[in-house]
Amino acid sequence: MPNKHGDFTWYELTTTDVDPAMDFYRKVLGWTWEKSEGQPGMPYYLCSMNGTQIVGMVALTDEMIASGAQPCWLGYIGVDDVDKSAEEIKAAGGSVHIPPTDIPGIGRFAMVTDPQGAYFYIMQDSSGNESESFAATEPRDGHCAWNELMTTDPGAAMQFYTGQFGWQKDGEMDMGPMGKYEMLRHDFMLGAIMPKPDEVPMSMWSFYFRVADIDKAVKAIRDNGGNVTLEPDEIPGGDYQINAIDPQGAPFALVGARS
Repeated sequence: MPNKHGDFTWYELTTTDVDPAMDFYRKVLGWTWEKSEGQPGMPYYLCSMNGTQIVGMVALTDEMIASGAQPCWLGYIGVDDVDKSAEEIKAAGGSVHIPPTDIPGIGRFAMVTDPQGAYFYIMQDSSGNESESFAATEPRDGHCAWNELMTTDPGAAMQFYTGQFGWQKDGEMDMGPMGKYEMLRHDFMLGAIMPKPDEVPMSMWSFYFRVADIDKAVKAIRDNGGNVTLEPDEIPGGDYQINAIDPQGAPFALVGARS
């Protein structure tokens, strides 16, 4: 069945160097890559885990870099009507950076920011296929396990996202001086909203991909040119999280067990 309005349906890496990025994530997460044939003039790469497509990757052009684009991960949120959602996002104080655009055989998308400046895509699917990029109901290695928004205004962000996508707050955790960690539900646990730490330059989404062994992943990151910025830190439930930066400079996060 197709995903419903408000589901995270896809994740995309923009990078300055495609081949090394492929090799890095293959070694860290076990992903396999192939070039998509569906978008002439804009090389696009699809990543799979055990035969299931999970994320995409696109190279930043010189024009994009000159305009300030940097390597990063972005998420896609599914919507019923991308044109309507883009207008509603603008009316709620967000911005549209790429207007609604068709991808033949796939759907219609737009790049937007929330009122605090965090980038994401909205996507109206026309393929009829259900996305499995986000492991919503059970842990799946290689898939996204958690979506986390760090924002300059958590209260306003909560109002924006619950209003636009039907998400609900489902509890919170006190982080002391760092503020509250507020959980998000959309039939299933989706992720959380938290205050932006001072060292993070702007409001942004972070995506946690699951690995089988967090310590092996840390070693693979370091052995292949990445940088671990948060050492394994235990989280409720017994798993461990890390934050890292890939060799091209894109921040990402992992979650997994210790063997």
